[in-house]
Amino acid sequence: MTRANDLSVSFEFFPPKTEQMTEQLWLAVQRLAPLGPKFVSVTYGAGGSTRERTHSLVRRIQAEAGVRSAAHLTCVGATRAEVDAVAHEYWATGIRHIVALRGDPAEGQSKYVPHPGGYAFAADLVGGLRKVGDFELSVAAYPEVHPEAASARADLDNLKRKIDAGATRAITQFFFDNRHYLEFLERARKAGITVPIVPGIMPVTNFAKIVQFSKTCGASIPPSLADAFEGLDEDPETRKQVAAAVAIRQCQDLCEAGVRQFHFYTLNRAELTYSICHILGLRPPKKRPTPMAASATG
Repeated sequence: MTRANDLSVSFEFFPPKTEQMTEQLWLAVQRLAPLGPKFVSVTYGAGGSTRERTHSLVRRIQAEAGVRSAAHLTCVGATRAEVDAVAHEYWATGIRHIVALRGDPAEGQSKYVPHPGGYAFAADLVGGLRKVGDFELSVAAYPEVHPEAASARADLDNLKRKIDAGATRAITQFFFDNRHYLEFLERARKAGITVPIVPGIMPVTNFAKIVQFSKTCGASIPPSLADAFEGLDEDPETRKQVAAAVAIRQCQDLCEAGVRQFHFYTLNRAELTYSICHILGLRPPKKRPTPMAASATG
């Protein structure tokens, strides 16, 4: 049986574009923060397009929600000096955790091209950040192989380079078949990768969008998942219940396999992620009764 004190979770958010989306994000942060996440991370737009919003959001979450925050940082569209300046700014404002990523191709490009004078790949970025400060550094891992990797072995070798450069944790791309993660974890350990490799969990709020995401990142959609959501495009309430059931089962099965850390891609919504954590046994701390309330019941 899984005990809640065995588990740790982290949550990912993205910078909102509108005032309404900002309100939705903060509702999600306020709902999830009491669960005591190890950290929350904030994504970084292609080519640094959300740099200022990412920085502002990371600082605000850490200051106002009291949760350790991690900022995504990529190699795209910036020189080493520019990336280092961003990292120095994070350090100066108390941010000690960075998710270091190569990043997607810049807008208008179909293929990733390193910026002249920039960090070419994530391993280079990790090494550079190590020189800036003693950051906690998380990197990406791909249980089903990065779409641009020459092979599974090449992809694993790339992860090893990132760890050897100084990364302290790997967070996986989302997946829906736990065998992919567990087999990947076994191969990584045999390759000498000993840092935590945290499974990334994507609760399915919109199946059609998940299919689109999966095509770009190389994650497969099991037939059983497609079958579970069949015919629910116009039935959001049932879809929500099915999504919760699917994600809860996935996490419970991973727990039974010995997994004790989870990273949730929240898409800035709290409901499904909160439900999953609740079933796993993670609860907000109970409030102690006030002296007046205690005397009234005594």
